[in-house]
Parts: sequence; C-alpha cells; structure tokens
Amino acid sequence: MRQEKATDIKERFGKAIRQRRRELDLSQEQLAERAGLHRTYISSVERGTQNPSLENIEKLAGALEISIADLFTKYGIEIKD
Repeated sequence: MRQEKATDIKERFGKAIRQRRRELDLSQEQLAERAGLHRTYISSVERGTQNPSLENIEKLAGALEISIADLFTKYGIEIKD
C-alpha cells in the first residue's frame, strides 16, 4: 500500500511538471537547461519514474518560475485521502 502512494505522488508530480512546462511553452531540453539538469532526467520525472530530491524540486520550481508551494497546490500534487 505504501509503495502505491509513493508511485502515485511521483506520477502526480510528473504531470504537474509537464503541465507547467507546457504552460510556459518550454521543451524538456529548455527546462533541463534552465534547471541545470539533464533532459533525460526531466523526461523520467515527467513519467513518474524518477523520485526527485528536494534540491531538484527546488531547481525545477525555479526553472518553471513558480514557488514549490504553488507547484504542489495549484497542480493537485498534495496527498489525497
């Protein structure tokens, strides 16, 4: 059960990153460059297969021009009951 929640939040986070990236009309490569990360890492995050560290969440939020709090609240990442 706990493993399912972990996967679920990674998928929700990935969808939020993709949605925000598309709102800014950025490619994965452009986002990677802004965040100082590799494009394949961005792809893995968006697919929900990568579990990003807090440091990388901060880099992604900055590159997406959004606060970490807004990224989680505006895009439905928060834990659902």
